[in-house]
Amino acid sequence: MNKFILAMSIFVLSGGLSASDCGITVNGNDMMQYDVTTINVDSSCTNFEITLNHSGKLDKSIMGHNIVIVSTESFDEIIGMINMDAGIDNGFLPEDGRIIAKTAMIGGGETTSVSFEAAKLESGKEYTFFCSFPGHYGIMRGKLAI
Repeated sequence: MNKFILAMSIFVLSGGLSASDCGITVNGNDMMQYDVTTINVDSSCTNFEITLNHSGKLDKSIMGHNIVIVSTESFDEIIGMINMDAGIDNGFLPEDGRIIAKTAMIGGGETTSVSFEAAKLESGKEYTFFCSFPGHYGIMRGKLAI
């Protein structure tokens, strides 16, 4: 019984499931928050999948969320391109080769996912994930590392 309690304690203290299974689920809510601030991609992964659940109730036109992954060095330039004219279906972003991966924009109660080649990530380089709904990136962002 003590081994079970120790194992569960380690699981809880480590933040739950790790991304070593080559995927992670992130939850976003109507308070403009992700439930994770760091995503670790195991270097043994060929592909990595991010699933985004929107646990809120508001429509995507009011409180839409997505996840966009870029190198941290291009983050400021990419968020500078966020524009309502690009449309909600494009995550308010034009196509840009510096975007490593991007989920669809979703509203409350919806789920989406994106899979990308882990080889697009360089070990030791810094990456940022964020929501590209206008204004959300100020709060809804985190680090992605390999």
